Amino acid sequence: MINYDPHKWLDHFFDIRGSLVREISVRVGLCVVWSAGVVAFHKHVFPVGMPSTLHTLMGVAMGMLLVFRTSSSYERFWEGRKLWGGIVNETRNLIRGACVHFGNDRDLLALLTRWTSAFPWASMNGLRGVDGLGPQAHELPKDQAKEAINAQHTPLAVATRMSECLRAARDKGLISDIVLTSLDSNIQQLVDYLGGCERIRKTPMPFAYAVHLRRALVIYCFSLPFALVETYGWTTVVDVLLLAYTFFGIEEIGVEIEGPFGHDDNDLPLEDICETIHKNLYALAGIERLEREKLPEGL
Repeated sequence: MINYDPHKWLDHFFDIRGSLVREISVRVGLCVVWSAGVVAFHKHVFPVGMPSTLHTLMGVAMGMLLVFRTSSSYERFWEGRKLWGGIVNETRNLIRGACVHFGNDRDLLALLTRWTSAFPWASMNGLRGVDGLGPQAHELPKDQAKEAINAQHTPLAVATRMSECLRAARDKGLISDIVLTSLDSNIQQLVDYLGGCERIRKTPMPFAYAVHLRRALVIYCFSLPFALVETYGWTTVVDVLLLAYTFFGIEEIGVEIEGPFGHDDNDLPLEDICETIHKNLYALAGIERLEREKLPEGL
């Protein structure tokens, strides 16, 4: 994600990164070249102008379609951010409760904290289609970490290890069944939040809507020169450039933000969120960031 000051217009007015200019440049360029050809043909070969009423009416429909497209995409983007905000809160609540109820068992608390810190990283990697437990993987028991990475669903395997830590605390008499249930509800909520993220990732915009919108955009932008050439002449090229840039840009924004868990410039800063969780939990549990357990490295 690109951080910027919304009050300063000119600071990023000419930025290319994150503005989607590269993504739409070919489409806009083709429209401009096509419109120049239409104007030249109209002036030197045969008049091809047509009434602009149809495009005026169609422009209203295009605006409605694009508004729905971007609104739906932003709803998915914001829903993803709320779900990750829930992951932040529930990881904090879990370790906060663990510190209170069995903080005297430093080894068990440290193990739970490390598994809990690994959950966001495993979730992020799972949403991106890769495996991994994050930078703290070498701090976990080697066999258990490998088993989690090789599991069919790595975040779920991590959540299971977290629950096992709570069960171990109960078996040692550090917490009661009621406290176990209360703390485990935080883990259940983490799994629910991850499920919400997976729902967003695996459910794209309906195919029929995306295809119809793109077909309508192409037809509108490539037929627009015929509606403008009679009135505007060579200025038609500039008009088509502006309209094509606007319409294709709006559609591309919807594409960019509808899947907020990837590596694009406008996606959610998941690495920063995971690192924030890591630092918060380690500080809460009193674990030094650079502490290294005597465990084999290589994960």
